[in-house]
Amino acid sequence: MQKNQIIDLEITDLSYEAMGVAHYNGMTVFVTNALPGEVVSAKILKVKKNFAFAKIEKIKKESPDRVKIKLNQWVQTGLASLAHIKYEKQLVFKRNQVVNLLKKAHLDDIEVGQTLASPEQKGYRNKAQVPVREVKGKLEIGFFRRHSHDLVPLTNFFTTDPEIDRVLVAVRDVLRRNQVPAYDEIHNKGEVRYLDVRRSKATGEIMVILVCLHNDFVQLPRVAAEISQIPGVTSIILNHNPKKTNVILGQKDYVVYGDDHITDQIGNLKFRISPKSFFQINSLQTPRLYNLAIEKADLKPSDVVVDAYSGIGTIGLSVAKHVKAVRGMEVIADAVRDANANAKLNNISNAKYVTGKAEEIMPHWAKEGLKTDVVFVDPPRKGLTPEFIDATVKTGPKKVVYISCNPATMIRDLQLFKEQGYQFDRIDPVDMFPQTPHVEAVTILTKN
Repeated sequence: MQKNQIIDLEITDLSYEAMGVAHYNGMTVFVTNALPGEVVSAKILKVKKNFAFAKIEKIKKESPDRVKIKLNQWVQTGLASLAHIKYEKQLVFKRNQVVNLLKKAHLDDIEVGQTLASPEQKGYRNKAQVPVREVKGKLEIGFFRRHSHDLVPLTNFFTTDPEIDRVLVAVRDVLRRNQVPAYDEIHNKGEVRYLDVRRSKATGEIMVILVCLHNDFVQLPRVAAEISQIPGVTSIILNHNPKKTNVILGQKDYVVYGDDHITDQIGNLKFRISPKSFFQINSLQTPRLYNLAIEKADLKPSDVVVDAYSGIGTIGLSVAKHVKAVRGMEVIADAVRDANANAKLNNISNAKYVTGKAEEIMPHWAKEGLKTDVVFVDPPRKGLTPEFIDATVKTGPKKVVYISCNPATMIRDLQLFKEQGYQFDRIDPVDMFPQTPHVEAVTILTKN
C-alpha cells in the first residue's frame, strides 16, 4: 500500500473518532466520513506500519444511515464528525463505546442503559472557542482541519447556538475593519489568538472574550466600542495569553466593557459564570443529566454530600434541596468564589465551597468529624487520581456518584473503587454533545 493509491474498501465498523474502519491486505484502514456497510473507492493519505488513513473518492454503495450535509467542513474539522450519521444511530454508536470499553475490561456483566437523547441536536452549545488566523491575507475565524493546524474558515459552526455564530461573525468583521492582526503561531506574533463567546440561553446575555497575545493593543478602544454595539453583548473581556502554547486561555483577564460575568440557569437555579468558569455546554440537557444522577443516587434528607471538582457549584447546588448539607471544593479560586455567590444567589444556605484539592481537603474534613454519606464527582477527561480515590474511600461514603465525560477513564477509575470495596452494576450514557463522538456517562458506586 502506498500514499495516493486508490483502492476499493468495504467499511465494517466505526472507530472512536467516527472514522470508517476497513481492512486491506492485513492492514487496518481508517476512512474519513465512511460508514459501516458502505463500499467506497478511497485514496490513501498516510501509511503507517500496521494501519493507514484514507479519504473517500467515491461511494459505490451507500449506507441507509447516511445523512446528506451541505457543509462537509463540519466533518473535516472534527467539529461535528458525526453530522453525516442519522441521530438515532449516533445514540447507538455512543452506547456501544461504553459496552466495548466494559468488554475490554472484562466487565461484561455491567448493564448499559440506552443513551439519553439531547433535546437539541444542533445549535445546542452555549459556548464557542474559535481560532483566529490569517488565511490568504485576510483575518478569518474557523476551525482547524483534523490532525493539522490548517484553518478552515467558517461562519456557521452547526453545533453552536446560532446567536453565538452571529456574534462571532460580527466580531470578526470588527477586527477586520480595524485592521487588528490575527495571531501567527509559527512566529508567536500578531494579536488576536481566539474568540471565546458564551451566551446564556436563559437571559440572552453574551460574553465576548478576546484572547490576545498582549494585554493591550492600539485598536482596542475602538474595537471594544464597536463590539459593545452588537445586540446581546453585555460583557467584553481581554484574556492575556503571551505564551507560545496550545492552551487557549492565559492567566489574566481584563474587563474591557460591561460585567465580569453572565448569568445562566440549570432548571430553576441561576448561575454566575466568569470567563474561566466551567459550565456544561448543553444547557437543555444538563438538568436532565443532573436529575438522572440525583434520582439514581436515592438521596436522603439526612445525607451530607461532598461535591468534588465542584466548579461553580452546578451539581452541588442542584443536590442541596434534597439533603442536609453540601460541602464542595475546587482548585480554581474564581470558580469557588462563583460557587459561593451562586449559593447566595439562589438562597441556598446548606452549601459551602472552599479552594483546594479534594484529596487533601477530604481527609482533613474526616479528621474534623464530618460524616460523608455521598460523594459526587464530575472530573475532567483525565479522570480521577489514585490519591483522590484513596481519600474518598477513607472518608467512607455509602455512595459515590460518578459523572464522566470520558468513559475510558471512568471505567479505569471504577475498577480502582471496586478493588477497595465499592460495587456498581449499571452505566447510563447521556448525549451531551450531539454530532460528536463524545459521550457523558453516569454510574452509582455503593459500599459493600
